[in-house]
Order: sequence, then structure tokens, then C-alpha cells
Amino acid sequence: FITRKNMIAILISLELMLNAVDINFVVFNRFLYPGALEGMIFTLFAIAIAAAETALAIAIIVNIFRAVRNIDVRDLDKLKL
Repeated sequence: FITRKNMIAILISLELMLNAVDINFVVFNRFLYPGALEGMIFTLFAIAIAAAETALAIAIIVNIFRAVRNIDVRDLDKLKL
């Protein structure tokens, strides 16, 4: 995540980390409270929020690409006035 230059690669890295957290929620819920569904319901909400966040981030990346014609993070200083 930290070493990436491309905004799409950064977004994919963040999504992979969020999915790993969601899997941990389900696994811990399954082992600690086998009859309860709170961890799985929380995971569904987290996945829904991550999907909305991804849609918003892609929209921002598309707007940046239209303005600069590049999506490298190091080139974002061109957006300053």
C-alpha cells in the first residue's frame, strides 16, 4: 500500500486489507460465539460500506484522470493552483 504509485493499485491494496479484516471478523465470531450472528452481520455492513467507498474512490480517480491525464500519486501536485 505504502510503496504504490498508482491510485488504482492503492485502492486495490486497501480493499484487500478490508477483506482480510472482514474474514477475521467472521472467523473470530465463529470460534468465540458459534451460535451468534453479530460478527457476520457486522461483516455484511462492512462489505457494503467498503463497496460504497470503492465506488466513491473510483469516481474521484476518474475525475483526477480527466484533469491531469495521469493517476500516479506523485503527479497530484499539478492539481494545486
